[in-house]
Amino acid sequence: MTSNLFTFTPDPTLDLVLEREIDVPVELVWEAWTTPDSIKEWFCPKPWSVSSCEIDLRPGGKFNTVMRSPEGQEFPNSGCYLEVVPNQRLVFTDTLLPGFRPAPKPFFTAALLLEPTATGTRYTAIAIHGNEETRKQHEEMGFHEGWGTVVDQLVAHIKASIH
Repeated sequence: MTSNLFTFTPDPTLDLVLEREIDVPVELVWEAWTTPDSIKEWFCPKPWSVSSCEIDLRPGGKFNTVMRSPEGQEFPNSGCYLEVVPNQRLVFTDTLLPGFRPAPKPFFTAALLLEPTATGTRYTAIAIHGNEETRKQHEEMGFHEGWGTVVDQLVAHIKASIH
């Protein structure tokens, strides 16, 4: 049964979108996105790293990561899943904490949309912001370059794990 909860048209004044065709199967992309040990390998642009990852893969379940700078400074990120449709869609946010508790400083909601193609996966990541200021801040932080690099790292991680 397919869920149709997430129907969304990005607003260019509020949202950032990254679309790519990648040459790895949807199932392996999903696994990489939903396995804590895998997330640690590719989730932020190197030389940054993920030192910790906790996943409770269900609506309201936690998606917590700690990103570590090259200098060793740690940045915790806490959020929860809003929608989980295996091999198709993963929607999570830092606007709500686990159990749907409102976060004190929300930044964005992310939607990962996956579609199988003849050669792999159509990968769409959408960063949904509540206002133009946070969208602009995210873009200036390097959204397109950073999230693009992360997709490359994701693909390399998947290919290395299947050989």
